[in-house]
Amino acid sequence: MQMRAATVADFAAIHAVRVAVRENRLSDPNRITQDDYRDMLQRDGTGWIIEVDGRIVAFGIADRTHRNIWALFVQPGYEGRGFGRRLLKTMTDWLCNEGCAVIWLTTDPGTRAESFYRAAGWTDAGLETNGERRFEWNCYTHGPFD
Repeated sequence: MQMRAATVADFAAIHAVRVAVRENRLSDPNRITQDDYRDMLQRDGTGWIIEVDGRIVAFGIADRTHRNIWALFVQPGYEGRGFGRRLLKTMTDWLCNEGCAVIWLTTDPGTRAESFYRAAGWTDAGLETNGERRFEWNCYTHGPFD
């Protein structure tokens, strides 16, 4: 297992992981484009990938401009190995170190992801207007992710 910074060359593999997930699925896989990934990685934030045997199996992207976790996904079959937790820690630490006071993310209610964020100590901030559950992390109260 290797974790490294995501690059433009990773976009196709990142998107393949994104559309393969069982929860928090995109209703339209074309809704997220390579331009969206490029904007996130080159203008608004940064991302990381986890590879196993040279294959991207998980990725996360943090958005400094909006102070949020924009994406965190693990390829089916690779869940439960700590990849999501490692990526979440890396992104949370990065955003806190970039000076963000409170960072946030959203996920579908009733999913394993919701339970994952609760167990990780993120604060439930209620439902968004689109029905997604919002979680927050206060960098001053919590500091970087444990």
